[in-house]
Amino acid sequence: MFAQDPIEWPDEVEMLVDQLDNESAERDLSREERAVMDVYETVPILESEDCLHEFWQSALDHQRIINSFDLIGATAIVDPLNASRWCSTRSQDRGDYSETEADYLATIEEELPEALDELVDLVLDFIEEELG
Repeated sequence: MFAQDPIEWPDEVEMLVDQLDNESAERDLSREERAVMDVYETVPILESEDCLHEFWQSALDHQRIINSFDLIGATAIVDPLNASRWCSTRSQDRGDYSETEADYLATIEEELPEALDELVDLVLDFIEEELG
């Protein structure tokens, strides 16, 4: 796994997420609003020690989240997510991976720090274009 400083979301993103979180109890979010929420809520998993393994072992709607990253233009995250899809069929214990599987997953995860670094700008652009 890699050492990644957690993303610091700008106030604009934090306030929008809080607003959408409150509104989601009263109405269905639009696809664009849901995409922002999915990305925001998934980033901590991608920054975690088990990263892609944890993502695929979670009870999240994986395809919707992948589509959300794609919708905001984060193809540099979509590609590693799709390349690691096989993790969903593996043991919940990452330590059970074969050496080849562990090495392959580590190689895929090496792509994520740079992709996560670009995410804040992509989300801000998406908010301005689609929700602004």
